[in-house]
Amino acid sequence: MGKVFNVSADCKPDQHYMVNIDGRLSKIKEMVDRGDYFTINRARQYGKTTTLKALARYLSGGSCPSQRDRDCVTATGYEVLDLDFQKLSYQDFESEASFVKAFSRESLKKDGRRINIPEQIREKLLELSKNTSNGLLLADLFDCFTEWCRESLRPVVLLIDEIDSATNNQVFIDFLGQLRGAYIERDEVPAFQSVILAGVYDIKNLKSKFVREENHKTNSPWNIAADFLVDMSFSVSDIAGMLRMYEADYHTGMDRKEIAALLYEYTSGYPYLVSRICKLLDERIAGSSEFPDKQAAWTKEGVLEAVKILLLEKNPLFDSLIKKLNDYPKLKEMLHSILFLGGSVSYNLDYHIIDMASMLGFIKNDQGNMAIANRIFEMRLYNYFLSEEEIQYRTFSPDMEEKNQFIQNGRLNMKRILEKFVIHWQDVYGSSEEKFVEENGRKLFLLYIKPIINGTGNYYIEAHTRNHRRTDVIIDYRGEQFITEIKIWHGNAYNERGEKQLSDYLDYYHLKKGYMLSFNFNKKKTAGLQEIALGDKILIEAVV
Repeated sequence: MGKVFNVSADCKPDQHYMVNIDGRLSKIKEMVDRGDYFTINRARQYGKTTTLKALARYLSGGSCPSQRDRDCVTATGYEVLDLDFQKLSYQDFESEASFVKAFSRESLKKDGRRINIPEQIREKLLELSKNTSNGLLLADLFDCFTEWCRESLRPVVLLIDEIDSATNNQVFIDFLGQLRGAYIERDEVPAFQSVILAGVYDIKNLKSKFVREENHKTNSPWNIAADFLVDMSFSVSDIAGMLRMYEADYHTGMDRKEIAALLYEYTSGYPYLVSRICKLLDERIAGSSEFPDKQAAWTKEGVLEAVKILLLEKNPLFDSLIKKLNDYPKLKEMLHSILFLGGSVSYNLDYHIIDMASMLGFIKNDQGNMAIANRIFEMRLYNYFLSEEEIQYRTFSPDMEEKNQFIQNGRLNMKRILEKFVIHWQDVYGSSEEKFVEENGRKLFLLYIKPIINGTGNYYIEAHTRNHRRTDVIIDYRGEQFITEIKIWHGNAYNERGEKQLSDYLDYYHLKKGYMLSFNFNKKKTAGLQEIALGDKILIEAVV
């Protein structure tokens, strides 16, 4: 069976199409060579486990000694003890004794794989794992670590995935404290060459996951951690390299650079989103009635169709994101404000909600300001918030019995939509105050258009134009794009500048027709539609 695009668990080079992460592994190894202790914390399904599995192989210097040839140790590389805390149960974290036994048990399972445990250390770990006493202490485990690091022919690296699966604050914080102590004294007492802890939550934020009790510690001793600055997102060239492997197998004739750039444009290189769109193209789009083969699927139109499917499906990543919105009302409120109210908000990680939003993958630092992490997340969040708003503004939607008036011969009639929007607005909100319109105008337009294109088209907001005065909505409908600028009227001079900006924007998209929706509070205004010639382009402006 050939390779496939993978979105479940870690990627395996012989089974899955993957980006080349050798450069990332080399940078991480430099940190290990320096003896750094550090964390790799990234959002859900960001390729952490795949990176850690590859890192363990990379650090070990190739294939590990077999069970039968324990004396065969390569001259280079490290002994890598790679564990996954998801394999530990709640009971394993209830006490020091249970944790020591579980840690020893899981360590023994790794013997002969990427690590060669010395005989005397193996016997001690076996003794600890089977000890029935409740008096075992973390110190017993760390004494074993010390002897292990002293006896090992190669430096030992400890690598733990899913650290935020630790369900007991006290035991895990004590474990971190012991690691910190070993780090500080490693010039005198043998210790791990490097410790790498990976998960969604940064160590300093782990306490936010634990139940707060009077006898629990609330501070983390992990202040020894070095900064981890390795970019784990996929670049355009990363994606193009993965597509090159796919193209070698299927010869679709795709424009790899164009498809890679389009995938990055929608995902900002979020590993799961890139792989999911590729998987949809390969397994669901290709062979459909509209895209009969792989050659037809791997096009711009095919990518947009895959994006449409992705935005409508339930998957673990989206489920996790929405759960966080329900768990943290202030996070939800902040994201709603970013999307609908416009304006710039500083990216300041000192504010815990911004720090949380960044850690969970909702936002990114865009030149010192907060921005939604990628277009897919933004579109999904818009749909989520608009679904809530539909209840509040249920009277403000087109008569869907007349939906055919907006779709003619399979094409979207954007001019007709604006025309009907003006009439509907005047009937429902024509006398509204300026403040109401500034805060809700864009939202109501999106509410109006959403049911018209739902299931067939998508929309997104051009990030660089989202501010208090101006928002550009890009509507994709059956491969055709419609650029609509939504703005608050601030005089003729400002309006003319907006027309010029829209004209330049149309050049970027290679379009000859654009649309503008102006909310005008001048009592002498003339509501309705007009066509404006802008050189070789046509602007259809709706004024309400």
